[in-house]
Amino acid sequence: MGGEHGKLMKSLKGAAHKYLGVGFLLGFFLVLLTYFTVSEQFAIAAPNAIRKTSPGHLPSPTPITLAVQEKRPQLPITEEQQAPVVHEEEKHPAAGAGAGAGEDQTETEEDHEPPTEEDVREESAPAKKPACDIQGPWASDVCGIDGDVRIHGSAHSVVVSPPIEAGGSNPNPQEWRILPYSRKHMAGMKEVTVRELASAADAPACAVRSTVPALVFAMGGLTGNYWHDFSDIMIPLYLQARRFDGEVQLVVENIQPWYVGKYRHILKRLSRYDIVDMDKDDKVRCFPGAVVGIRMHKEFSIDPAREPTGHSMPEFTKFLRETFSLPRDAPVSLSQGAGDDQRKPRMMIISRRHPRKLMNVEDVVRAAERVGFEVVIGDPPFNVDVGDFAKEVNRADVLMGVHGAGLTNSVFLPTGAVFIQVVPYGKMEHIGKVDFGDPAEDMRLKYIAYSAGVEESSLVDTLGRDHPAVRDPESVHRSGWGKVAEYYLGTQDIRLDLARFEPVLRRAMDLLKED
Repeated sequence: MGGEHGKLMKSLKGAAHKYLGVGFLLGFFLVLLTYFTVSEQFAIAAPNAIRKTSPGHLPSPTPITLAVQEKRPQLPITEEQQAPVVHEEEKHPAAGAGAGAGEDQTETEEDHEPPTEEDVREESAPAKKPACDIQGPWASDVCGIDGDVRIHGSAHSVVVSPPIEAGGSNPNPQEWRILPYSRKHMAGMKEVTVRELASAADAPACAVRSTVPALVFAMGGLTGNYWHDFSDIMIPLYLQARRFDGEVQLVVENIQPWYVGKYRHILKRLSRYDIVDMDKDDKVRCFPGAVVGIRMHKEFSIDPAREPTGHSMPEFTKFLRETFSLPRDAPVSLSQGAGDDQRKPRMMIISRRHPRKLMNVEDVVRAAERVGFEVVIGDPPFNVDVGDFAKEVNRADVLMGVHGAGLTNSVFLPTGAVFIQVVPYGKMEHIGKVDFGDPAEDMRLKYIAYSAGVEESSLVDTLGRDHPAVRDPESVHRSGWGKVAEYYLGTQDIRLDLARFEPVLRRAMDLLKED
C-alpha cells in the first residue's frame, strides 16, 4: 500500500512540474506581448513630447526681421522641416495591464512625470538666439532685438517684453551691458543695459510709441578727428542703419551737436526721423524692435563677409555720392581713342597747416603740372557741412597728401581714381597701409604709397642725425605708441625730394590711362 502511495505522489509531482513549466512559459509570452503594446503606445505620443508651434500661430515679423528677410533669398521648406501634427486623442494613451507581482499596472495621466520648466518653455515658444552678439574682448557688442522694446534714455535702459506667442512670459530672461560705440573699451562712455523681462506685466508704460525700430549708438569718443568721424561712427552706423532704408529712429548717447551739424545730410539719409538725445530723454519710448550698438568691420573700411554681410566700400562711396549729388562715378579717361579735346586730369593736394605739412608744396605743384596735371590745393574745413568740400574732391582724378585725417576725403573720389599717400619717415608703412592703403583698395581706387626718406624729414633739422628717432626708428616703436605719435606724427614735416617723387606722379598719370 505504501509502495502504491509513493508511486502516486511521484506521478502527481511530475505532472505538477510539467504544468508549472507550461504556465511559466505562457506567462513569459504574456509579459512580452504586454511590453510591446505599452511601448508602441508611448512611442506615438509621450506626455512630455515637444510640440511645434502651429504654422497658423507663428509670431508676426517685425520691421527688423522684414528688413533682413528682404535681403536674403527664402529657401523652400522641405518635408523634414514641416511641423508634425499631433491629434488630440494621441496625447495621453492609456497603458495596458502589465504582468509581474500581481499589481494593477494600468497607467493614468497622473502617473507620468510632470513636464519640466524647459519642456514648458519649448512648448510655449520657438527657440530663440540671444538678443546680443558678444564677440570677445575687442569687437564691439551689438544687440538685434525683435518685438516689444522699451527705451528709457536717461536711465540708459533698454527692456525687452516677452512676446504674446510665449504667453507673455520669459522663464529665462537675460541681461547685457553694452557700450554702444564701435571701439569696445573707449573711456568716457556710459554702458546701456539691455534686459529681457520675465513677464510682460513688468514692462514700464509707454510715453511715446514709434512705428519704426530704434538704433542706439554713441557719438563722442575719438570723433573730432575727421578720419575717426568716418572710421568710428559713420561707416559702422551705415552698416547697421542701411537695411532700414531710412525707416529707423536714431537714439544717440553722448550726442555731439557739431557732428550732427557737419554730417546732417548723411544722417538724414540714414533716418527720416528726429534724433533722440538719449542722455536727456526721460520718457519711456516704445519701439517694434531695436539695434543697440554699432560695430566696426575694420579701420575705415567694410568687409563684405562680416555681419551685417553684403555691404562694401564701393557701395558706401556710391551712397555718399548720391547723398551729396556728386556727379562723377569715374575719373577722366586717358585711354587711346578718348579724343584730343579731353581736359587735363585734375590732381588735388591736401594741405596741412600743422605737423606733417608738405614744406615744398609749390615745387610739387610745378612738378605735377610738368607731368600734365591740373593742380588744385584742397583745404578741408573742420566745422562746416562736409558736402561742399565733397564736391571739390569729386572733381579730382588724383588725390595726394601726407598721411593724415585730410586723406579721409578719398571717400568722395570717383571709383577708379588715383590715391597717393606720402607715408612719413619712421617705419610708418604699416600704419599707412591699415589706415588708408587697404581702405583705398577696398574702395577700388588705384593706390600708390610713397615712403619719405630720412633726408625728406624735418626731424633731421630739429633733432639731429644722432637722435634715436632719426637714427633708429625701430627703437622708438619698441618704446611705445606715445613716442611714435610724438616724433613721427606730432613734430615731423616733409620736404619731398622731387627727383624721387616725380616718377610717382608719372605713375599716377599712367594709371589713368588704364581701362
